[in-house]
Amino acid sequence: MSAAERAPSAAGGAGRGAPGPPQPFFHSRWVPAPAHVRDLGPDAGLPLGFRAAGVAAGIKPSGRTDLGLLVCDSERPVSAARFTATGTPAAPVLVSRERCRLGALRAVLANSGCANAATGRRGLDDAAKTQGATAAAVAVDPAAVALASTGAISHHLPVEAIVKGILDASSRLSRDGDGDFQQAIQTTDASEKRASLELELGSGPVRLSAQCKGAGMISPRFATMLCFIETDAALEPETAELLLGVCVKRSFDRASVDGQLSTNDTAILMCSGSSGSSVRPESEDELRFGEALDALLRQLAIMMVADGEGARRIARVLVRGGHVESVEAVARAVANSPLVKTALHGADPNWGRIIQAVGAALAGTAPLAVDLSIEGTPVCSAGVAIDYDESALARAVERAEVEYEVTLPGEGAETEVFFSDLSHQYVTINAEYTT
Repeated sequence: MSAAERAPSAAGGAGRGAPGPPQPFFHSRWVPAPAHVRDLGPDAGLPLGFRAAGVAAGIKPSGRTDLGLLVCDSERPVSAARFTATGTPAAPVLVSRERCRLGALRAVLANSGCANAATGRRGLDDAAKTQGATAAAVAVDPAAVALASTGAISHHLPVEAIVKGILDASSRLSRDGDGDFQQAIQTTDASEKRASLELELGSGPVRLSAQCKGAGMISPRFATMLCFIETDAALEPETAELLLGVCVKRSFDRASVDGQLSTNDTAILMCSGSSGSSVRPESEDELRFGEALDALLRQLAIMMVADGEGARRIARVLVRGGHVESVEAVARAVANSPLVKTALHGADPNWGRIIQAVGAALAGTAPLAVDLSIEGTPVCSAGVAIDYDESALARAVERAEVEYEVTLPGEGAETEVFFSDLSHQYVTINAEYTT
């Protein structure tokens, strides 16, 4: 059995060992739960106005669940979407961008086991056929059906099998079908990434849920992932577009496992309005809904990083000072440095590797008066090593979450990147991915 077909566990957090006890959804110290948000647990079902299903359509040789269908029953939904920034987008991304009314989506067809990328005209035609079949099965306009795929690049979709799977999935749609839908979108994921939340707004309580996948080929330029978010709140199209864009920039754009940008990244927010509660633009409820969405997506991004293929621990690099371009370059250089990532994996407080990555990102700026702290312990000031308790630092970097803080000369800019370590298992998983 290939690494791509290994069964996911129910465990969350960093590492791929034996499943531990269930964790609350907001379990990272970097994402405090908003006071007005209640975690209902992953099995609470979808918000009002949504149904989902997942089936085994035969895309994966293993026979695992590989086709998911998500439907919004509202006649006038509001939606927003974001897609990969790559120059080689997959067919489902192209079809969704060019043929969908992205502000009024009624359904999503998602599959794992085949990315339908680098497949040319046939790939576009195959995607369009599955879009049409989905529209017919759930009685909506094809332009209201978005597509999402994940898996190996260059393989063609088994269209006939998928069409049969669509009919099967459409007969199984239910409000508690999000668990099967979640299974349908996973590839090398070792843990589920989904949530069901309740928000207290001034207009009344609303639900917010999400299903997400991602474990490898993840870069801080919109992570390699699929994420589907549902709410029964009523949002204006401009509000949905604004909030999704801002929250993606603060979450999936900040996640890195291996610095690789995918062909298939997709994030979709769908709003049914079925709760009867409206989120008016520029209102207190908009702020509260945005805060909840931001926390939801940031925790999902951290869960992806923690599920990085073979990951043992994760880190956040926080960079301040300088200007926007310099802090961004430094954060990405540290997060994607194989030397930094292997030191993180081995709990080795070798901070010289971090300084090296900073200097490489800002070549030609010598002498660079950079400050560095690890887990709150200053180790370098103005580019010069300072005394610190080496034993205490060695213990600190053994934690599941490790924080690096870099301060550059100047003021006014700040950014962060969440990233995973680099392990022997990462090489094994990716060496065996298609075999």
